[in-house]
Amino acid sequence: MGSSDLTAAAVLAAVHEFDRLGREAFLARYGYHENRWYLLKHDGREYDVATIVGAAYGYLPGGSPVEGTDPLPDKRAKEILEGLTFSVQEVRGPAWTREEIILACDLLKQNGWRALSTDDDRVIELSKTLQKLGAHPAEVRGPKYRNLNGVKRKTADLATRLPGYPGKQTRGNRLDSEVLLDFLERPEEMEEVARGILRGVENGEFEGLPDLPDDEDGDGADEGRLLLRRHLVRERNRPLRNKKINSVLREKNCLECEVCGFDFEKVYGDRGARFAECHHAVPLHVSGEVQSKLDDLVILCSNCHRMIHRGRRWLTPPELRELVLARRERAAPAV
Repeated sequence: MGSSDLTAAAVLAAVHEFDRLGREAFLARYGYHENRWYLLKHDGREYDVATIVGAAYGYLPGGSPVEGTDPLPDKRAKEILEGLTFSVQEVRGPAWTREEIILACDLLKQNGWRALSTDDDRVIELSKTLQKLGAHPAEVRGPKYRNLNGVKRKTADLATRLPGYPGKQTRGNRLDSEVLLDFLERPEEMEEVARGILRGVENGEFEGLPDLPDDEDGDGADEGRLLLRRHLVRERNRPLRNKKINSVLREKNCLECEVCGFDFEKVYGDRGARFAECHHAVPLHVSGEVQSKLDDLVILCSNCHRMIHRGRRWLTPPELRELVLARRERAAPAV
């Protein structure tokens, strides 16, 4: 049975069944997984095109559905529905993350701030790298995820935001201007950030890491969310953390925050004994993959640790300590 045999009535019958059963039960009945790169738009609702077309074949006289074990490609299902005058919308892929934009901007800089074409070997390589990076889970990427045209468009988006660009600025991503400004103001630092992201792609350390808490202020950090995740996982290295705590206790007989002086044991007694957080003072994009030493770690309370990682630029412990001392001096009563 060819695609020309399908009728609008059969499609509408599949749509009505979808509405009656609900998405989950409908997909389960026909053996499909949710895959919403193209959506059938009907009466204000949206439907997965391949699932609807596959089920619709079962509503033809003597017909049988196309099961999810051997489904029609989304693009072919889209063409069939459009041939029957149904409205189909292509869904845009997920927005570019800060890490992805950093890599695209680094490539743009290497090319003398000129947008690149799809036949450039560096665009081909970056497309592969972004797909391997996995900034978004596979189920939401879509069929055109970070393809050559997408990489080309992103370099053009960034190029149109350069100061003095004579043409019209493209829409792009809300982060494009931020990342571009970072590269223009701190080129060497941002190049190192890009190298750090590439190292993460190469050694696979971005895979299987725990998510940050929902309120973690990681997206704004210069290193981006993935590098922040690696940084925090490195700081939670329990053997190294225990060695650092033991070393400080032997030397000082207490675990005071090196920024504000807070001591968990003094405040909470036995419950707070031996508790402190360890911060790796040198960002990963600067240090690269090195064997951490005890002197690389700084003892912090939870509040100071969060404040260091908050914002678009991480503060160093001395910088945060200066901020805390300055606030204390202003708050101190006049003598």
